[in-house]
Amino acid sequence: MLRRTKIVATLGPASSDAKVLEQMISAGVDVVRMNFSHGSPQDHMARADKVRAAAIAVGRTVGILADLQGPKIRVRKFKNDKIILNKGDMFILDAAWDGLGNQERVGLDYKELPNDVSKGSVLLLNDGMLEFDVAEVRGTEVHCRVVRGGVLSNNKGINRKGGGLTAPALTDKDKEDIKTAALIKADFLAVSFPRSADDMHLARELMHEAGGKSLLVAKIERAEAIPVLGEIIDASDAIMVARGDLSVEVGDAAVPGLQKRMIKMARARNKLVITATQMMESMISNPIPTRAEVSDVANAVLDGTDAVMLSAETAVGDYPVETIQAMARICVQAEKEKEDSSTDHRLSHSKFNRVDQSIAMSALYAASHFKVKAIVALTQSGSTALWMSRVNAGVPIFALTPVEATLTKVTLFSGVHPIVFKSSSKDPSATLLEAEEKLVQSGLVEDGDLMVMTVGEAIGKSGHTNTLKIVRVGDHKK
Repeated sequence: MLRRTKIVATLGPASSDAKVLEQMISAGVDVVRMNFSHGSPQDHMARADKVRAAAIAVGRTVGILADLQGPKIRVRKFKNDKIILNKGDMFILDAAWDGLGNQERVGLDYKELPNDVSKGSVLLLNDGMLEFDVAEVRGTEVHCRVVRGGVLSNNKGINRKGGGLTAPALTDKDKEDIKTAALIKADFLAVSFPRSADDMHLARELMHEAGGKSLLVAKIERAEAIPVLGEIIDASDAIMVARGDLSVEVGDAAVPGLQKRMIKMARARNKLVITATQMMESMISNPIPTRAEVSDVANAVLDGTDAVMLSAETAVGDYPVETIQAMARICVQAEKEKEDSSTDHRLSHSKFNRVDQSIAMSALYAASHFKVKAIVALTQSGSTALWMSRVNAGVPIFALTPVEATLTKVTLFSGVHPIVFKSSSKDPSATLLEAEEKLVQSGLVEDGDLMVMTVGEAIGKSGHTNTLKIVRVGDHKK
């Protein structure tokens, strides 16, 4: 069974070896995430080359996601690397403190914190493990009372409960990193902590100025993003349900419902969705996942996510290959249970403004009423395949294209499998015959199978898909 749900895996020390990377891609990685919080532009270029070389060695198409660091809303370092705070302790977050932290105070990477909080504000540190009440603000000093104590160590993050920190989504470092992402031809660019559609518009403008064509992924991790979620989705090509910081800001109990709502909203707008954070966290140090993690991944699949993402599990974990294998296994099993009840509603009630979109939806309608083996989209830009992927017709979608950027772009589209294909003919009928032979030679279909195929009369031009044909494999030989 061809897996619909895509797997995004983060590159790191555990997956930097070429052989390990090849094994991960063979096990099912569709997109490799490069965390731009670490490394120089030269490092990123070398890693991108390594990913592409590994994909070629394995014989698979793999996309690259460049993930921007975003604002550093963190404490600075401590003299002894960490301190222990107890309930009731007083502690100072000092934006002007340049020395190493101690039991009394610590410096801040984020200098605007004193302007963003006031007496009564609640601050959550280290992914919510510690909770501080702001007692008062004195100039650059935020005086806090510890409500929930624990270990506070170097460079731990700070969130304000309910949101309200004004740090811009794109820092000067991010703006330079966008240029690097364009240089390495990243297929996807993830923007951290966007608060509005304007943040995404700016990222797109900077990407285009740098000559890049990455699809933009908005990481939904701020409380402020929720009321304007529709606007952010409309300004993006994809969203990431970034459950870590989001959980800290809105409360852990709110996240499952938000996850379902975000996935539904994105798919309705023809946008992609990645579900992320702690999906297989225990596999950082264990060879098998917990039952709760299995359920978490499966439920994301049942919700309709395009992709599930691994972070530390493949970046620094002990079992990166085994984690990919486990995640792929869970996705395939969950997909056997999935029924997309929205199919008929969407096809019956949607309004189509473009001919190629109408053809894509017609292909899905035909596939849902015939027992077909595959949907085949001959595409230049990948748009036809994207529209097809928004509805689960229960059969694989093969995107045949000669455009390398389109091949890597569709690696994130659920249910879509990229295939290199360049027709020798300008005649649509001849092109469809060549495509049929390509699929037969690849072992993906065989004589007697029924396929739904789409193509444009203007072969080789983007946005011109205007032909749908239902084909029985091998009939042209008779």
